[in-house]
This record gives sequence, C-alpha cells and structure tokens, in this order.
Amino acid sequence: MIYTRVAEFLEDWKGESGMTRAVMAALTDASLAQPAGGAEDRTLGRIAWHVVTTLPEMMARTGLHLSSVDGEAPVPARAADIAAAYGRAAAELAERLAAEWTDETLAVTDNLYGETWPRGMTLRVLLLHEIHHRGQMTALMRLAGLRVPGTYGPAREDWAAMGMTPPAV
Repeated sequence: MIYTRVAEFLEDWKGESGMTRAVMAALTDASLAQPAGGAEDRTLGRIAWHVVTTLPEMMARTGLHLSSVDGEAPVPARAADIAAAYGRAAAELAERLAAEWTDETLAVTDNLYGETWPRGMTLRVLLLHEIHHRGQMTALMRLAGLRVPGTYGPAREDWAAMGMTPPAV
C-alpha cells in the first residue's frame, strides 16, 4: 500500500510510534550492549539508535529535514537519551508532515537508495522499517532479561495483569 492521504499516515504513525516509544522506554542502559549475534551484528542499542536516526535520514531524501535529532551522532550510552531522541524525532515528523505536506505531495517522487519512490511509498517503507526493527528490539530485550511491552497484543506479563493465564507455548 502506498499512502495517498497524509491523514492516513498520521493515524498509523500515531499508533506505531506510540508502540515504539513504549519499547524505547523499556530499555535500560545495561541492555544497550545486548548483542544480536556475532561481532559484525548490531547491538540492541545500535538498533534502537538506527530506528531514531532513520527518521531524519530517510525524510531528508524527500526534502523534509528534521532538526530535532542529529542523524550523524554516535549511539548514546544512556537508554533514556535514545528514548528521548526518538520521541522528539517522531513528534517532529508528525508535526512537519501535517503542516507542510498535502495529499498531492505524496505523489511527488524522490530518489531513495537508487530508486524512484513516490513520497507515499517512502512513508510506508519508513513505517515498515520501524516495525521490523522494533520486532528485533523486543526479541533482544527478552534475551537481556527485560520486560517487553505488548504491541499488537499482550506480552507474557500482561496476561497476569488482565487476570488471565498466558496461552500455552
């Protein structure tokens, strides 16, 4: 699906960025070092920072420059700094899109990664990219011993809070 209405993206963004905020807020400083695999793989902290810095990096390719986060900055050592940076960038993206783009803007094409994409596709890819990495983050969070926030349904710990038994695995 390619977005054809800015309002549709903003509605999806509100929900998805809210889930990403919850995941970012659950990170701890110690968990940022959680490896994803071998030495050539990103750590949990690097993946989280990649999610943050992709917002200004990808949107700059459309001419929408986000100023709330330095996309070239190194990975912060504190989880709270990563979460705060994500919150700023996600909010700025929504504010700027609502103020500066129209539904017609979504048909404008830009060069992204050697291909020509309509901006409605860029927003879709941006959203799917974030969902993809959020899934990686939650798996690594479990390995780091963290409580994982529920996203598209309850996490293991959420079932007890609802007075229910978690489904059998």
